Amino acid sequence: MTSVRTPDPEPGWLGDDELTAIRRRLPLLYVEAVPVRVDGLGQVTEVGLLLRVGSTGAIARTIVSGRVMHGETLRDALFRHLEKDLGPMAFPQLPPSPVPFQVAEYFPDPSPTQYSDERQHAVALVYVIPVTGTCDPRQDALELTWLSPEAAASDEVAAEMEGGRGALVRGALASVGRLI
Repeated sequence: MTSVRTPDPEPGWLGDDELTAIRRRLPLLYVEAVPVRVDGLGQVTEVGLLLRVGSTGAIARTIVSGRVMHGETLRDALFRHLEKDLGPMAFPQLPPSPVPFQVAEYFPDPSPTQYSDERQHAVALVYVIPVTGTCDPRQDALELTWLSPEAAASDEVAAEMEGGRGALVRGALASVGRLI
């Protein structure tokens, strides 16, 4: 059974059949972002987690994530995916340097790392991104929930996340000094 999707407005983007063939042969580059709210001192006060229908059809929590297109800078890819998932009024504060806090390598199950994606081998550059505006989830995101750093790092929330992304959230909080 084939799925019916809205045509991608980006020319040169891969079609479903091309993407499936490439996923079987090459690792793909992704950017992932853990959206956060910060106080006046730059301390993380809240972590934003998306709720969406996961790859298995189950509802799962996740972070902002997406592929880097050919010819696209990391900064442009981050901004595009943040706007796509959080809405145009989220006002993300992108870092001055494109150095991620972590590189996550996803493998199909069973994975030699703590991260898995049954569709492909993927490499993700992961960032903590403060957002200052109003977030209105778009595309396939059902909602965005703001959690305290303690709640976002909990075992309960990690169990709701696919592919080991709970470990990424904990790593994000550790990278900004908020993991207890």
